Amino acid sequence: MLDFFNRHRFMFLCLGILWIKTVAVSFLTFNLVMAHWLEAVIFVINPLAFLLVVFSLGLLLKPKWQRGYFFTLSLLLTVVLYSNTVYYREFADLITLPMLVMSGNAGDLSTSVFELIQWWDIVFFLDLILIGWIMVKKPDPIPVERAPMKHEKAKYALIAVVAVLIVGLGRVDFAEAETPAHPFDRQNLIKSLGIYNFYFYDAYLHFTTGAQPDLAEQDDFEAIEEHLQRYHTDPSAEFFAAAEGMNVVVISLESVETQAMELTLDGEEVTPFLNELIEESFYFENFYDQAGQGKTSDAEWMMNNSLYPLGRGAVFHTHPEIESTPLPRALGGEEYTNMVFHANTDTFYNRDVVYPHFGYDEYYHLDYFDVTDDNSVGWGLKDIPFFEQSMNYLKDEPEPFYATFLTLTNHFPYELDPEDTFIDPLDTDSDIVNRYYPTVRYTDEAVRYLMHRMEEEGLHENTMYVMYGDHYGIAESHYEELGPVLDKEIDDYEAVRLDRVPFLIHIPGMEEEAQRFNTVGGHIDMMPTVLNLLGMSQDNHVMFGTDLLAEERDDFAVLRNGTVITDEVIFSNEQCFDADSGELIDTENCVDAASRGDRELHYSDEIIYGDLLRFFDAEEIQ
Repeated sequence: MLDFFNRHRFMFLCLGILWIKTVAVSFLTFNLVMAHWLEAVIFVINPLAFLLVVFSLGLLLKPKWQRGYFFTLSLLLTVVLYSNTVYYREFADLITLPMLVMSGNAGDLSTSVFELIQWWDIVFFLDLILIGWIMVKKPDPIPVERAPMKHEKAKYALIAVVAVLIVGLGRVDFAEAETPAHPFDRQNLIKSLGIYNFYFYDAYLHFTTGAQPDLAEQDDFEAIEEHLQRYHTDPSAEFFAAAEGMNVVVISLESVETQAMELTLDGEEVTPFLNELIEESFYFENFYDQAGQGKTSDAEWMMNNSLYPLGRGAVFHTHPEIESTPLPRALGGEEYTNMVFHANTDTFYNRDVVYPHFGYDEYYHLDYFDVTDDNSVGWGLKDIPFFEQSMNYLKDEPEPFYATFLTLTNHFPYELDPEDTFIDPLDTDSDIVNRYYPTVRYTDEAVRYLMHRMEEEGLHENTMYVMYGDHYGIAESHYEELGPVLDKEIDDYEAVRLDRVPFLIHIPGMEEEAQRFNTVGGHIDMMPTVLNLLGMSQDNHVMFGTDLLAEERDDFAVLRNGTVITDEVIFSNEQCFDADSGELIDTENCVDAASRGDRELHYSDEIIYGDLLRFFDAEEIQ
């Protein structure tokens, strides 16, 4: 064995360095928490098993090709490791295969990517410089030699390596991992599989889910229907038809979090206009971000369908023409004109395909806007000129209308021109935290402008406004700098609380009925709430959400990563917290809530992956 090692020191050098790098980076980057010593052992062994297999294949090559093979392998796996590290800094997630497939729809990400890259990232590639030097200099102490398969020891070694890999994979409880219709926390999967083996598993999911529509049957919906009936809640009788016949304006507040609402920094309110509007609206303080990897498009999906997004990729991309019971289509049956305003390309996230399928009549995309260097920043047209130009179209649309506005200015990395700055940037060690609040303040001013224009055009009094934060704004990687700004230590409990985004509904003429609601909910609940306010039946829709204004509704929200929030407990990262105090309590207290959360995501995924609603007439769905 020692002789074998001596003859293949170059391979073991490359393998050993990459193994250590993988374990260290995975542990530090993905915030892994080991609940048991055996988890730590599996976490360390799994990448080693994978690396032994792929590196040992190089021994079958001629000696002159081995160095190039080992270097190329080290480079490719380093790129996988580094790419996920950079992605995780902002999105707290891994890059899945659907995300790679939809990269063509990702838009101009250059600014965002460069914002995430740090100078010290060069450390990721230092070992490659060493390996490259060895390849060029070819020092005698680090030889390479072909290992023929006819050699018995080589056979036994390869068998042993495969056995180690199988044992490692066997430690994964696939019943607890994500199937095409079951949620999982990818951090736990990294602990069980390792980041490299994860992609074999992800590839399995990617290809098997594509075959589900062909295998799905009408009977597959029965268990889903039973689940929906079990948690059915009658909508509010008090507020039924409160906005019947009114126009509906939906504003997607890009990256706005609840923590920024009603926040004062250096004596300046971050959202002064929205703060005023809250006092005259229905405002939901415990409303959670349930978007997945599709971010803004996932929030749109929930707003218009009350089905959960997928755990991998974006529904808009993976299933753009899935059958559902969307809100715009229902409004079209009530003689509404449906439209979307979004100053981006029409094909961005397949919106040119998705919107007509939803029942939208008009899509005002980038071609409809005059975008210049002066009126754009970051990801595109600034919010104020966006609303200004959009109103030139909206004022001529027939009423009643259902109009959705997707804002852009408060998008990572939160860039803003000096002339648009209403409050000064902060002075922390995080540029993202520093720039975030001024762009939120700008979006607040843009909403003020839109509502003022609505009044000028005579549309305000007959319009219900629905505003929601589409997803989080500040990633976990900046929580150390964010904590002092919010005057709190951001532990695991507070991290979940930071997943709240604003949701408010303003109905002119109902200012006296304005209320703040503590009920726990999320994006999934927007559509049923809007339907009831418009006086429309919910019986013709398949929805996992419930009316947030309902008197008897359960306080419940499940996030796409499996985190569950109720009025009593919060379950996150295998920990159970008291919802009020944030104290850790026995996980038995979270079993029921976590189980319901699993089923919610499971059944919603079943509908999407199997395209189950194609079997049903809307009138038959209760």
